[in-house]
Amino acid sequence: MKTPREIVRSRQNALAKRLAALRRPGAGEPDVMLLEGPRLIAEALASGVTLDLAAVAESVLEDARPLLERLEDAGVALHVLSDPLLAALSELETSQGLLALGQRPRFEAAAAFGGTPLVLVAVAIQNPGNLGGLLRTAEAAGATGAWLTEGCADPYSWKSLRGSMGSAFRLPIERQITERDVVTRLRARGLQVLATAAEAQTRYDAVDWRLPTALLVGSEGAGLPASLERAADARIGIPIAPPVESLNVGVAADILLFEAARQRRR
Repeated sequence: MKTPREIVRSRQNALAKRLAALRRPGAGEPDVMLLEGPRLIAEALASGVTLDLAAVAESVLEDARPLLERLEDAGVALHVLSDPLLAALSELETSQGLLALGQRPRFEAAAAFGGTPLVLVAVAIQNPGNLGGLLRTAEAAGATGAWLTEGCADPYSWKSLRGSMGSAFRLPIERQITERDVVTRLRARGLQVLATAAEAQTRYDAVDWRLPTALLVGSEGAGLPASLERAADARIGIPIAPPVESLNVGVAADILLFEAARQRRR
């Protein structure tokens, strides 16, 4: 591995300024995402994400050598930063000593509808960690794609990427879909549309998930808009024992999507 001679120490350095700016929403580089930690960066590399550069803390050069060599072989420019500077740029309490900039994945609109589609539709999920976890669950359960309506968090923000741990690199995602159009567009693709609802009379395991299906999930506080519940083909719920009234959106999605996986394995 060719270790860069210069060690960046100043926050006024152009690279340090760029990395700091990308931590903030609306940084002016809409096609770029900031990745942190060796595991996430390795996932990006293995998933075919185009990485522009990597910044490594001086103290982890030796420990990170295998990954750095893979990055170098892929043509990724390497920069060494002082430990205090990289720690200041980190979003973690304890920095893992490695940052990278990559190009956001782009998917064709039809990519989510191959085979027998199972599409997760996240409606106004504003918490980036929750959204990342939903995407990870969707990929793990064999979903073919995810649609995110207007008002959803950015799936390629730092916190979302930490939650999805690589799934956002591979799962076909379409963003900024209007709630008004979502059900119409899904039906045009031939999908049955299922809406989660706390008061639903139809059990989640009483529907046929082997059909081309879209699952609508809403935010934990507000749930799905009434208009989307009415427009869906069925409102489905998970029986829960009192006095518990509802489940975390991530837990509910786990149960529903893995029921789909179970039925499809049969």
